[in-house]
Amino acid sequence: MSSPASEQPSRGFRHASVLLDGAVETLIHDPSGRYLDGTFGRGGHSRAILERLSPQGRLLAIDRDPQAIQEAAAIEDARFAFERGDFARLGDFAQAHDLHGKLDGILLDVGVSSPQLDDPERGFSFLRDGPLDMRMDPEHGESAAAWIARAGEDEIVRVLKTYGEERFARRLARAIVARRGERAFTRTADLAEVIKAAHPAWEKGKHPATRAFQALRIQVNGELEQLDLALGAALEALAPGGHLVVISFHSLEDRRVKRFIRDHVRGDTHLPRGIPLRDDQIQRRLEALGKARRPSREEIEDNPRARSAVMRAARKRY
Repeated sequence: MSSPASEQPSRGFRHASVLLDGAVETLIHDPSGRYLDGTFGRGGHSRAILERLSPQGRLLAIDRDPQAIQEAAAIEDARFAFERGDFARLGDFAQAHDLHGKLDGILLDVGVSSPQLDDPERGFSFLRDGPLDMRMDPEHGESAAAWIARAGEDEIVRVLKTYGEERFARRLARAIVARRGERAFTRTADLAEVIKAAHPAWEKGKHPATRAFQALRIQVNGELEQLDLALGAALEALAPGGHLVVISFHSLEDRRVKRFIRDHVRGDTHLPRGIPLRDDQIQRRLEALGKARRPSREEIEDNPRARSAVMRAARKRY
């Protein structure tokens, strides 16, 4: 599993950074280089990066979660800087630190962290009752409860089907709309019970609310849109030769990352065959760094939430 530096307490909730060693080893190709951790979380990857950097190295980290900000404040290292915000804005933050186009590596660990899931007050989990919030940044944006209160049935169906890949999206949406007509949803356990009662086919080993809660979380936080923006910003913020490392945790994220890397490895595929062009004219801006990597059996045994993780990496050509 990850090194002790990756396991930091956050209000009593344990967090172990997934694919820590592989991600950091792939990211750092120059110990004196300049790097960006776009998803600080509880600091596991950032601390491991700092351990591998020389005195001349630099690390800029980003996160929008208030608890992540508290964790980052505990790092006393002249090589480290932190910015609060969405990782979609990493280009702006890189500009502010005179790092745009100069970064030797960018790491994006996409998705929700274990402390966020385990803390019932954050409202991410259907297993622990808490306020129905689900925001990565509780101080900004619309909570899950507020969105459910105003969304039409068709919109709820779209979110459950698109972001949760839920087969019974229409049935669940009808149940949600019918219940909210009697009483507003304010607690996670209440919503989970309504979904559980309405779901006609439970997957083995999965709570029937799993897909619906994932879909609502993605909707509330704009996660897929944020990821698309972050990938594009990362390509521009990297220096030639810089490494992009992305860890995703479900197929919706991984498909986007895979497509992004593939498209920039292939370049412009619309040009007629046989035309002699340079790479910069074809716009092959990335080269893949090996195949997709998944956690080891030992890591999954130690941290079952790591089982769905996928790491992809690429190098910027120019």
